[in-house]
Amino acid sequence: MIIPKGHLGSIVTSLEMLAPSAPQAPRKSALKLEHWQAPIDRDRYRKLFRAIGEEWLWQGRLVMDDAKLQALLDSPATQVHVAARRDGTPVGLLELDFAAPGAAELVYFGLVPGMTGNGHGGWLMAHAMRLCWRPGITRVWVHTCDLDHPGALGFYMAQGFVPFERAIEIIADPRVIGLHPRDTAARIPIL
Repeated sequence: MIIPKGHLGSIVTSLEMLAPSAPQAPRKSALKLEHWQAPIDRDRYRKLFRAIGEEWLWQGRLVMDDAKLQALLDSPATQVHVAARRDGTPVGLLELDFAAPGAAELVYFGLVPGMTGNGHGGWLMAHAMRLCWRPGITRVWVHTCDLDHPGALGFYMAQGFVPFERAIEIIADPRVIGLHPRDTAARIPIL
């Protein structure tokens, strides 16, 4: 398969948990978890989304039109939780989707650059598991791709997620279409 110029190809791995792993209390952290309730400020959300995902070429919420994004964020099936410093500065995102009966999807999970590798991901995941495994949920799932942080797949597996599906995704390179600066993710050449 040849990927057209101006596009990126990635391998997407979907992982699931069919029962909660041993409950873990979130470790002590200098961060606090905030629940952003509807109506969510979509510009503030996009700013955090970009800060976390730019290096990994995230584009999902950046390409949605305003009305669609607002409807999604404000849906009763969506929960947005943010890891914040004590001064209120957002540094992590946890977006959950409960639209499918019996399932919870970790739609977006991430930290801004400089926050990984210090235990903050484990802290945020402990909160995610506490929020996801509520009565009636029998499956929690997440997906990642090889454009994400190189430790993402291993991190999810270490948390108890099991891979169940792999797919190839071809997308317009977000640097080529102007969503991210052209010098972003220099490890991945623009064709």
